[in-house]
Amino acid sequence: QVQLVESGGGLVQAGGSLRLSCAASGRTLTRYGVNWFRQAPGKEREFVAAINYDGEYTYYAGSVKGRFSVSRDNAKNVAYLQMNSLKPEDTAVYYCNAEFVTHNYWGQGTQVTVSA
Repeated sequence: QVQLVESGGGLVQAGGSLRLSCAASGRTLTRYGVNWFRQAPGKEREFVAAINYDGEYTYYAGSVKGRFSVSRDNAKNVAYLQMNSLKPEDTAVYYCNAEFVTHNYWGQGTQVTVSA
């Protein structure tokens, strides 16, 4: 079992930055790919970014490419989502997800609110 806890969310003005963390416990994240998703009120959960097990490959949704950056520190068992140039439409609950073969785990989410 892997337990994931997101942190770093909050209220920020448009144009500002936040860095979300996804801390894992229970097992090492070393073999897991980590994904970030978000869900805005009244909308479906959507993919934001992904990073492979060793950090060599990353992938972003078109809406955040160039503004968000995903990274990980396997020594600390943590993944990060650096969010810059935030827009009101980035307002959502952000979730991290760790996956490896058939194993799939989710955190509880952290709220990000961007004011205009």
